[in-house]
Amino acid sequence: MTDNSIGTAEQLRDPNYTPPTGKAIFLGIQHVLAMFVSNITPAIIVAGAAGFGFGSNSPDFPELLYLIQMSMLFAGVATLLQTITLGPVGAALPIVQGTSFAFLPIMIPLVAGKGVDGLAALYGGIIVGGLFHALLGTFIGKIRFAMPPLVTGLVVTMIGLALVKVGIQYAAGGVPAIGTPEYGSALNWSAALVVIFVTLGLKFFARGMLSISAVLLGLIVGYFYALLTGMITIDAISSSWQSAAVFALPQPFKYGIDFTVAGVIGFSLMGFISAIETVGDVSGITRGGAGREATGREIQGATYADGFGTALAGCFGGLPNTSFSQNVGLIAMTGVMSRHVVTFGAIFLIISGLIPKVGAIIRTVPIEVLGGGVIIMFGMVVAAGISMLSDVVWNRRNMVIFAIALSVGLGLQLEPGAVQHLPDTLRILMTSGLLPAALIAMTLNLVLPAELSAESTEEVSGGMAGHGAGSLPQDSQG
Repeated sequence: MTDNSIGTAEQLRDPNYTPPTGKAIFLGIQHVLAMFVSNITPAIIVAGAAGFGFGSNSPDFPELLYLIQMSMLFAGVATLLQTITLGPVGAALPIVQGTSFAFLPIMIPLVAGKGVDGLAALYGGIIVGGLFHALLGTFIGKIRFAMPPLVTGLVVTMIGLALVKVGIQYAAGGVPAIGTPEYGSALNWSAALVVIFVTLGLKFFARGMLSISAVLLGLIVGYFYALLTGMITIDAISSSWQSAAVFALPQPFKYGIDFTVAGVIGFSLMGFISAIETVGDVSGITRGGAGREATGREIQGATYADGFGTALAGCFGGLPNTSFSQNVGLIAMTGVMSRHVVTFGAIFLIISGLIPKVGAIIRTVPIEVLGGGVIIMFGMVVAAGISMLSDVVWNRRNMVIFAIALSVGLGLQLEPGAVQHLPDTLRILMTSGLLPAALIAMTLNLVLPAELSAESTEEVSGGMAGHGAGSLPQDSQG
């Protein structure tokens, strides 16, 4: 869906082309709005897990504003690294960076119930993990074999499964409300359902920007619904607005820094997975926008920007960054490959991150309203993982690998008490569910022989062994 008023077809495929300024600014903000809610949601979830998030009545609740501010600011900074580049850092492509959902299963156990004091270990892990992620850029192309669709699809599915519980808790009233009569009330659910229905309506029956920003617009409608029903008051909004500064710079190491074994290992391993995801996003952007494969220089630069952007964010209170997949579809839809368009979006994010009053308004969104958006977003993460798994050849070998990895990973996630006697470091890594599942899948995929006999699988599947072939040739191992 190219627009000739923006440029010729050849210009629109050129990452170095700059459309007319007015249209470039609009397109850049469109890129940002498509990922805005997803970008700030991890900060809200981390604060909630630590105990100073929405509805907690914690004296540290104002710190949530800073986490939101840093999420916007360093998403913008990391995006600039991708579009403008700094030496070898950056792909010089229209890549939008944002806070990653993928790291939440690692971050939540690290901070659970520890308040602001738990953030030091979080940021120590983020900095080291980010530097390790950047290091992967030097040989990322040589390790892609270890992450076929069987592994990447499982990992993405596990990320979504780890988070869907959060969406339901938010929609019902949030963790602090559990055990009270208000938890799961009709009013709470009505706010979440308004967001869900508005989002679905816009996504399927609207076009262009209305469809692209469906989740954001659904949250805005839900916010006004909460105002009408008294879930949030004008006084509360006014108080939050007035208490926030007009302009504020980030503070280095605001919450301290602590290098724990669990944090360092967890973030480093997730950095490996995030790097593979970025390779896929870069390839998707160049194919969808320019009709070509990504070059080695582009993949390497994108991975460097991912890692250094994450490490830099960790120094100032931001969370891990990664390339946002929403951006891939948006570029394919608009047909505009200009990296300078995304640069305008990055500048918009940076400005928003330097103005705490933006975060002050976000902070007043009722948790039930946010829950409606989160249910959709995390459900889409699961769906994306299942979509990736559709490329797997479901022979019996791959079924067994998937079965064992999913059973162990999801089982430990659902029943963390099963490993309560392990040292703290191992317990945190194991109960994330994500890391044991990924390591099991990668290891088994590398060491197991090519195929199992039909009888070997039927013996343990109760006659329910599937025979799906996926979308790849039968001789592929996925």
